[in-house]
Amino acid sequence: MSVHKKIVVDILRHGEPEGGDILRGRVDPVLTDLGWRQMQKAAALDNQQQLSDQTPSWTHIISSPLQRCAGFAELVSARIGQPVNESEKWLEIDYGDWDGMPIEKWRTLAAGQFREFRKDMSKLAPPNGEDFLTFKDRILGAWQELYELEDGSHVLVVTHGGVMRVVLPSVLGMPLNRSFPLHIPFACLSRICIEVKGEEHGGVGVEVNSQKISSSLLFHNGAEYITD
Repeated sequence: MSVHKKIVVDILRHGEPEGGDILRGRVDPVLTDLGWRQMQKAAALDNQQQLSDQTPSWTHIISSPLQRCAGFAELVSARIGQPVNESEKWLEIDYGDWDGMPIEKWRTLAAGQFREFRKDMSKLAPPNGEDFLTFKDRILGAWQELYELEDGSHVLVVTHGGVMRVVLPSVLGMPLNRSFPLHIPFACLSRICIEVKGEEHGGVGVEVNSQKISSSLLFHNGAEYITD
């Protein structure tokens, strides 16, 4: 018997963190007041951080464990009554020696790697950090776990900009090392619909190897970005 299920995923980048214009991988600053407001707007919370009639009815909440993501995920959890699944699989890339570096300095130090990265994804390898191919495999593995959720699930994933630069190009069929035109500001909210098709055998469920997966981007950066 043919089976078919749909899963909606809202993937949300954290809001503005403290620390200024630095590279943030595993460093763990909290959100600024503006960062909180940006995320509240993205989730359609009101000025008292309460649900509005436009807040989605999420059935699952997944978050990076870093506090710039997890703090807001916990707030949403308290409002909608769903637990948060904090998972290191949704962490930002580990920038190693670059982590916490001012962006201008990093752009100079990393320029050569990024020139090579545009031709070969294996060339991006932060010193004492996580190479891009390992990062990509980690994120796509976490993404594929969502395929196993039940039909009708609506998932909120609170994560990082680099993570979205793996997920969104994968959905759109873009080269991952050519994703630079994608604008992913703080508190960027994108919605993706996953359709899973397969064959059921003997009433024991869907056989993973026979699943056909299709994903569609329903909207990108759907919440207006707050600048002041």
